[in-house]
Amino acid sequence: MIRSSGMTRMALLANLAAVTLCVHAQTDYPTKPVRIVVPYFPGTPSDLSARMLGQKFSEAWGKPVVIENVAGASGNIGSERVAKANPDGYSLVLPGNAPMAINPSLYPNLPFHPLKDFAPISQVALSASVLAVHVGVAAKSVQDVVALAKAQPGKLTYGTGGAGTPQHMAGELFNTMAGIRILHVPYKGPPPSLLDLVGGRLTAVFAILSSALPLTRTEKIRALAVTSLQRSNAAPDVPTMSESGVTGFEATSWFALLAPAGTPQPVIRKIHGETVKALAQPDVRARLTDMGMEVVGSTPEQLLAIMRAELPKWAKVVKESGAKLE
Repeated sequence: MIRSSGMTRMALLANLAAVTLCVHAQTDYPTKPVRIVVPYFPGTPSDLSARMLGQKFSEAWGKPVVIENVAGASGNIGSERVAKANPDGYSLVLPGNAPMAINPSLYPNLPFHPLKDFAPISQVALSASVLAVHVGVAAKSVQDVVALAKAQPGKLTYGTGGAGTPQHMAGELFNTMAGIRILHVPYKGPPPSLLDLVGGRLTAVFAILSSALPLTRTEKIRALAVTSLQRSNAAPDVPTMSESGVTGFEATSWFALLAPAGTPQPVIRKIHGETVKALAQPDVRARLTDMGMEVVGSTPEQLLAIMRAELPKWAKVVKESGAKLE
C-alpha cells in the first residue's frame, strides 16, 4: 500500500509538472512561426483573407506567419493536412464552406469530419455569389431564366469554379427550388467560367461576387441576382434571388479560421482574440469590403453552430438535386 501510494504521488507530481509546462507554453504562444494553410490557389478570397490576417498576426506576435497554398479536391487536401496536424496552434486552416459544410455529402470517403477533426476559431467573412448571364441571352431577370429553362429543357448551362463549390450548390438549389434543369459545367476556378460566359459559350454562371464584379460593372455580363438574403453593399442595385421570385433562396460563401481538434483552449482564445482585432482594423475591413465581402469575426461557438446547421442543409440539396462530382 505504501509503495502504491508513493507511485500515485509520483504520477500526480509528473502530471502536475506536465500541466504546468503546457500552461506555460500556451501562455507564451506563439514561440515559433505559425502556418495558415489555404486549401485553394493564390488570389482567391480565402487566400487574400489569410494573407491579411497573417500580416496582422505577425505584427502582433512578433513571429512569422507563413501562408501555404495546398489546393485540390474542392479544399479537401489542404483541410485534411491541418486536420491531421499536431494540435498545438501552429497549423491553422482558412477554408471556404465547401470542405466544412458541403463536401461531406459529395465525397463518399472524405478523410476528415468537420465537426470531429477541427476546432473552430472564427468565421472571418462571407460573400454572396451572383447569377449572371451572357449579354446575348434574352433574360433580364431570374424569372426570365426560369421561363427559358422550362421552354428549352436541358439546353441551358451554368458554369462555376468547380464541382462541389458553394456556387455549384447555388445552381442546384436554384434548379430544385425553381423546378427547372440547367446543366452544370464545372471549371478549375471562377476565371475560366467567366471567360466562357463572356465568349458566349455558357448561358449563365454562378460566381462569387468578387470575381464577377469587374465584368458586371463593365457590362460584359449581366448580373441578375445575388444569392444572399440581403442585397450586397458591393452591388446594391442587384436584387436578391428571393426578391426575384425564388423565395427564401440563400447560398453564400463563407471563410473561416480553424485549428486541429484538441488544440488547447487558451491557444484558441488567443488566436480568436487576435482575429477579431485584425478584422476590426479599417484597412482590413476596407479591403474585404472592396472585394464584395462582409466582415464577420464570430466566436468559435457561433462558427460551430453555423457548421452544424449547414451540413444537413447541403446534404438535402445534394440528395434532392442528384448533384455529383463531374
